Amino acid sequence: MTSDRPNTPLLDLVNRPADLKQFSDAQLTQLASELRAETVSAVSVTGGHLGAGLGVVELTVALHAVFDTPRDKIVWDVGHQCYPHKILTERRDRIRTLRMKDGLSGFTKRSESPYDPFGAAHSSTSISAALGFAVARDLGGVTPEGLGDAIAVIGDGSMSAGMAFEAMNNAGHLKKRLIVILNDNEMSIAPPVGALSNYLSRLYAEEPFQELKAAAKGAVSLLPEPFREGAKRAKEMLKGMAVGGTLFEELGFSYLGPIDGHDMDQLLPVLRTVKARATGPILIHALTKKGKGYAPAEAARDRGHATAKFDVVTGEQKKAPSNAPSYTSVFGKTLVAEAARDDKIVAVTAAMPDGTGLNLFAERYPSRCFDVGIAEQHGVTFSAALAAGGLKPFCAMYSTFLQRGYDQVVHDVAIQRLPVRFAIDRAGLVGADGATHAGSFDIAYLANLPGMVVMAAADEAELMHMIATAAAHDDGPIAFRYPRGEGVGVDLPERGEVLEIGKGRVIQQGARVALLSFGTRLAEVQNAAEALTAKGITPTIADARFAKPLDRDLILRLASEHEALITIEEGAIGGFGSHVAQLLADEGVFDHGLKYRSMVLPDIFIDQASPADMYAVAGMNAEQIEAKVLEVLGVAQIGEKRA
Repeated sequence: MTSDRPNTPLLDLVNRPADLKQFSDAQLTQLASELRAETVSAVSVTGGHLGAGLGVVELTVALHAVFDTPRDKIVWDVGHQCYPHKILTERRDRIRTLRMKDGLSGFTKRSESPYDPFGAAHSSTSISAALGFAVARDLGGVTPEGLGDAIAVIGDGSMSAGMAFEAMNNAGHLKKRLIVILNDNEMSIAPPVGALSNYLSRLYAEEPFQELKAAAKGAVSLLPEPFREGAKRAKEMLKGMAVGGTLFEELGFSYLGPIDGHDMDQLLPVLRTVKARATGPILIHALTKKGKGYAPAEAARDRGHATAKFDVVTGEQKKAPSNAPSYTSVFGKTLVAEAARDDKIVAVTAAMPDGTGLNLFAERYPSRCFDVGIAEQHGVTFSAALAAGGLKPFCAMYSTFLQRGYDQVVHDVAIQRLPVRFAIDRAGLVGADGATHAGSFDIAYLANLPGMVVMAAADEAELMHMIATAAAHDDGPIAFRYPRGEGVGVDLPERGEVLEIGKGRVIQQGARVALLSFGTRLAEVQNAAEALTAKGITPTIADARFAKPLDRDLILRLASEHEALITIEEGAIGGFGSHVAQLLADEGVFDHGLKYRSMVLPDIFIDQASPADMYAVAGMNAEQIEAKVLEVLGVAQIGEKRA
């Protein structure tokens, strides 16, 4: 080990989970301490999700010590807590490549390891997946590693999503042997909201605690014989009290807990007992602390949820100084300013107030800001009814999470033409989170909805204009998209202007080829145009602003005045470029020889890397836009023929 690495004598003996079987319980406790130090050390180098992993270190060690992975399937909900799991499962040598190009994913990933039986990065899928494995096992399913127990590890924040309850309801009905561990740290990314969190808080604030509660509530059969008589008496005594996992038992689960998720002396016996005796579905309620064991994470408001590279000793993050405000902060500040002028403006987010910039709004207007928890479907329909009730809701969600509420966007918002304003953060490729968080599809999935207005900001000033436009738009739903990261560095206006719906703008007048950009690739388009001008080709550059409705006049004029028209967007096939092609086809433009190309994200899921590297893979950086222009105009071929 180099000097900056922690001393990990026991961990150094572990290459795979089977190696844990050699250790005593006391050694497993020491191993957990070493694993925590190794996790902190690795994330200090790579950045990433820290707090969630630190909260499950003991649980990770206990699960791998008791169960037999990869035959037994551990399904980590979301997967951002899986770094300790990766260290124990033959990936320690690569743990310092987390979230980097060609490195380990920051989430569980089937193609990466047989120890990751189910990939995840969005919440609340684990119980459904674990139940699927349990049923596959009982029906004779075959996997290379075999099929044993199925264990879902799900946080209390994820448990608030409807999908978790749908899965539990089904599991209770099927009565399959299935183990669900509720990793209850009282905190998802934001402090969890809602009645379920209050229920869990009450559960462990009330006495009697642990053994008595387990005995009192359906776990009698798991206890050794001498305890059973006392347990029966306790159960009779407590019948009338709202104690134990009543909610979970109503869903058909045996309930055990709450237990201390950092105490190996509780974790190991409970897991061994469950492994030996459980028949149907069982829920183990483990109390944990996000960021546990690393003081800077424990002290942070978000318990070190997501962090840049940092100094291990101080916890101080090493962020590059920013030259421009982030799009997210521009959104947050601009919406607060609009809300000051219009008391009908309200904001809705799904467990991401900080991530979407709405923490600023919540501080200023707490009664007008709603964090609905991890519940995008509910959030969209709730926003629809707020609009129907005469308010002006801004529904702020990441592109990748809005996908989860798509039926509600169609059925509850679009069909009813309700003026919900969708603020879509993390549009386009997002870097280290990889394919699971890419905002690749929102242009396509929104622009095909009748009556939906779809905008994309080319820079942070344009974002301000689009927020103002959305605030003023009462005739049906409207959406605007913007990427993660910092803006271009343009001067910001005092206040955003209300744009004319469906009208783009010409940035630069040129000849031969027109480049029609939608969104923040505009800066790359301008860089490409500079390089082309040096070669004697000066393109026309236009910013579409709207994918729906299209600026028909602008597009048809560009088509008629140029040999070639190229659209550029940070979205998958089926989006802006497809709508432009449809318009040109309908108007018969292709009948007269226009050369048309559409630059979109490729038909693949792009693995994590820096955003610049990801856009290079996508073929959408300035040099690739330049090459596309030369190819379409036939200039590249002329050069090759001369050579």
